[in-house]
Amino acid sequence: MSYLEHNTKSVPTGFRKVLHLNWPIIILLVAVACAGFVMLYSVAGGSTRPWVEPQMQRFILGLVLMFIVAMVPIWFWRNMAFLAYTGSVLLLVGVEFFGEVRMGAQRWIDIGFMRLQPSELTKITLVMFLAAYYDWLPNKKTSHPFWVAVPVVLILLPVMLVLGQPDLGTALLLLIGGATIMFLAGVHWAYFATVVGGGVAAILAVFQSRGTPWQLLQDYQYRRIDTFLDPSNDPLGAGYHITQAKIALGSGGWTGRGFMQGTQSRLNFLPEKHTDFIFTTLAEEFGFVGAFTLLVLYLLIIVFCVVSALGNKDRFAALLTLGIAMTFFLFFAVNMAMVTGLAPVVGVPLPLVSYGGSAMLVLLVGFGLVQSAHVHRPR
Repeated sequence: MSYLEHNTKSVPTGFRKVLHLNWPIIILLVAVACAGFVMLYSVAGGSTRPWVEPQMQRFILGLVLMFIVAMVPIWFWRNMAFLAYTGSVLLLVGVEFFGEVRMGAQRWIDIGFMRLQPSELTKITLVMFLAAYYDWLPNKKTSHPFWVAVPVVLILLPVMLVLGQPDLGTALLLLIGGATIMFLAGVHWAYFATVVGGGVAAILAVFQSRGTPWQLLQDYQYRRIDTFLDPSNDPLGAGYHITQAKIALGSGGWTGRGFMQGTQSRLNFLPEKHTDFIFTTLAEEFGFVGAFTLLVLYLLIIVFCVVSALGNKDRFAALLTLGIAMTFFLFFAVNMAMVTGLAPVVGVPLPLVSYGGSAMLVLLVGFGLVQSAHVHRPR
């Protein structure tokens, strides 16, 4: 039983919970989502169809889910962590048998009113379960080899399932997010040094395996690596995406070409302009000022999450808040690095801005957990 459950009398009840929500985070989330609506309107050529209206509907649904999750005591979510993790892993297994294939990848399950991507859900449930695990585990056992091996298995299980879809970007986010929780929980640094060394060896093995019967990555993933290292080798083929993205970024200058005046998106030179590469459209139309403003909004969300976690005396709530903040950070950091040529193209959307249902809903549910931890913290 956590510290929080011994102090339920100090927790606000009823409508008072609404007053104790972390409103700056909510306001920032709405601001980022509005920026996304504006950009989707632009890339659709000045129309709310086909992207803006569904995106707004999903965001409203996500906000409702966030408020519902926030009103539930955080100890309930801790007790549900195992079921949530198990359910998401079973859904990942279900993708192998019932999943839809789109653009060469099998990642979605049709649940009627939407296509659910279980790997997005796993990003949150994995953080929940690891936070609950370290809340249960005594501090003196945190770095014991056996108790380190347990969360490693918990992390690698969904990672391997996601890699099989294949979805390298999400697999990396799961891996880094899980490792972050372990680090924040106090696992000794030597384990991470060992993993880094193993990672370097794995990278070498990936390159050595290319073209062999035991090739470790798909051919398209190797092409993404080649494109990352030198996009000019195939500017009209594998390097087309990043080449056009860089043109859009550069043409925006300091203040941009103006709203709906971006030639790369308007003339359809920019690929996936409404999903993975929407940041380059924003940078072309609003320039460095617009791109930097969005980055500041993202970073402010992280800051408020960290402040909330540091002020929370419950171990599960603090780890959960920091874990979700890290997951959110990885979302936008990887996407921005990807479209600016600082990282390989791995298909990670820009949170709350890129068009998509599963990612937005799951992310808002995650922030609902952050709000629950904030509302029900000991006072």
